[in-house]
Amino acid sequence: MTTERTEDYLKAIEKIVERKGYAQVKDVSRELDLSSPSVTGMFKKLTKLGYINYEKYGGVTLTEEGERIAKCTMEKHGVIRDFLLLLGLDEENANLDACKIEHVLAPETFEILTKFVEFIDMRSEWPYWLDHFRHFYTTGEYIDCKPSPKENCPIHKKK
Repeated sequence: MTTERTEDYLKAIEKIVERKGYAQVKDVSRELDLSSPSVTGMFKKLTKLGYINYEKYGGVTLTEEGERIAKCTMEKHGVIRDFLLLLGLDEENANLDACKIEHVLAPETFEILTKFVEFIDMRSEWPYWLDHFRHFYTTGEYIDCKPSPKENCPIHKKK
């Protein structure tokens, strides 16, 4: 099992590698807002764990296992962020919270969240109850109206 710190490093390396083909200490240092010596120390640990290919003063790439972990962490982040955005959270907070939650989510919870986000995305029409939830969250007022006809719903009349 990987640590949160390990996942953050692998995710940062993956992002940088996607942009420029390899990562360097200075790139990861900037991405994670850490000192170069801290990054160098972690690179040595990640090399021993078999997650990265690292040569001192050279570029860094992910091993197959490192890439698998990075992509899995990035996928979790995306699903959690999308879920939080559906609830009405702003982009910045959704990203910050997704960064924290992605490391502690049980596989079963992640699977359900993924299916929920997919379900909402596949709908041809925006689910009325999400608007009702957002209204309730904002005002504390519960509105009891059915999805159709929308003309009878005070929330949808405004739109």
